[in-house]
Amino acid sequence: MIQAMPFVPGQVQGTLCRDGAAIGPEPSILLLHYDELMHFRQVPAGLVVVGGAPLSHPMTQLQSLGLPTVVVSERQAAELRPGMQVLLDGHAGTIRLAGGETFVEPPPAVGLKPGEPMETADGARVELRASITGEAGAEDARRVGAAAVGMVRTEYLAPPHGRMPDVSYYRKAFSAICEAAAPLPVTFRLLDISVDKKPPWLGQMQGMTGLLGLQGSRLFGVRPVSTVLQAQLAALETVSRDHDLRVLMPYVASPEEFRHWRIRVRAWLPDRVAIAAMAETPAAALAMPEWRRNGTRISLGCNDLMQCLFGADRDIPEVAGYLDPYSPSLFRFLSLVANSAEAHLENVQICGLLQQMPGVLSILLGLGYRNFSTSTRLIPSLAQVVHHTRIAEAEQLAAAVLEASDSGTVRDLLGLPGESRPATPWLGNA
Repeated sequence: MIQAMPFVPGQVQGTLCRDGAAIGPEPSILLLHYDELMHFRQVPAGLVVVGGAPLSHPMTQLQSLGLPTVVVSERQAAELRPGMQVLLDGHAGTIRLAGGETFVEPPPAVGLKPGEPMETADGARVELRASITGEAGAEDARRVGAAAVGMVRTEYLAPPHGRMPDVSYYRKAFSAICEAAAPLPVTFRLLDISVDKKPPWLGQMQGMTGLLGLQGSRLFGVRPVSTVLQAQLAALETVSRDHDLRVLMPYVASPEEFRHWRIRVRAWLPDRVAIAAMAETPAAALAMPEWRRNGTRISLGCNDLMQCLFGADRDIPEVAGYLDPYSPSLFRFLSLVANSAEAHLENVQICGLLQQMPGVLSILLGLGYRNFSTSTRLIPSLAQVVHHTRIAEAEQLAAAVLEASDSGTVRDLLGLPGESRPATPWLGNA
């Protein structure tokens, strides 16, 4: 057995193969390198990613496929050969040679009604919202019973041939998403461009380098980004006449910056469209007392927040191990944010890949968080966690995590194998 890093839950038995190789009638499990993620040609039954950066944008996009997925090191990949019959468990993070045994059938999905929160075993209300990129994701959100569409990543909406999107394009795209999601409310994140999410219509731009350069709302006043942003706002104003929608402002560093751009965004949008801020830096998250006083809804973007907190670029596989989702320091930080939010915590949404990691959702519930936006395909499995969680027990778990000395202790508390974390330079490539 190989103990890999779990990434997308689910179980599948099939034949290991490389991209482009002929596959037979049996389910195939694709073995591919992280560098190949954006270019693979086949949609398999499962995925084994070699040397991946779990919080990276390519892995985030991969997650939307909903395929059972694990991440392995180069050394582990050397033990895997095309043609092997294996059992892959994306929740436990294991790869085993198939030997006649079969997987135990997972428990039936919790019945969720679209637009309604669910409850823990002791009656606490929790909202599982969907993070999507387009119309198909909106349909999936309604089908799996999401409480809402927590975030539409509008930067991935683009006309063909690299053409710059205009008002007409966005009106059609936004309307289609709202209609597919109905009756769910939909939150559109405004254009969130960064050095690793650079559209073809945007040329070279001074200051748009590195993970801490110009990105998100920092680009709103710069052409041609400002032109495309205005097209989004004009389209949203039209679509809001017929649909329940909200707006999320990306990568806001401070309440002052948010107030500046909210005035300009509000000039395009009517009062019925709520405007929220996405806090993706420690400074923005720690401004929770002011967000609370102003009544501003907040989405904590944990992917970017973690790379700032740990000082490691989430798109570089070689430092992926530093972005440890089981670090006690991470949960102490999130506990500090939750405590400073007080009753306003009901207006805080957790976004990103953090809550999908095995055991983490229970910790977050124990810290007091109740609203989560995640990949649509993961909502049924996360609903199982919520359904079986008792808040008093989750609070005890969270308290133990906050007292833990290292991430290995946290993994032990959750019953997870220590080998399930990505390698870091000081740990080697094991």
